[in-house]
Amino acid sequence: QLQLVESGGGLVQLGGSLRVSCAASGAPLGNYVISWFRQAPGKEREWVSCMSSFANIIQYADSVRGRFTSTRDNAENMVYLQMSGLKPEDTAVYYCAGRGAFGECSARATLYDYWGQGTRVTVSS
Repeated sequence: QLQLVESGGGLVQLGGSLRVSCAASGAPLGNYVISWFRQAPGKEREWVSCMSSFANIIQYADSVRGRFTSTRDNAENMVYLQMSGLKPEDTAVYYCAGRGAFGECSARATLYDYWGQGTRVTVSS
């Protein structure tokens, strides 16, 4: 069973950059579609980005496209979200989530079976 652990969150200034990581264990990462979601205080969970099993398909929400970059290293069982041009509205807890590779990229959180505990990102203005 896939297990996911996020890390790398923290406090960053407006316009700064940060990379959050997601370490996978328990199953080969290449068997899973991976998405990043985030949840800001008092708001619903929001989809950020999705990568197919071998990253041949990468999708981004309009709110982060051009500023965020998702990558994965299946051999190292790691997933990354590089964030730049950070804005206060990017402040949230960031989660990585996985679904079986036979599934497609989706923004629907209910389709993902495996979730990490989240890592908090705070952008100060």
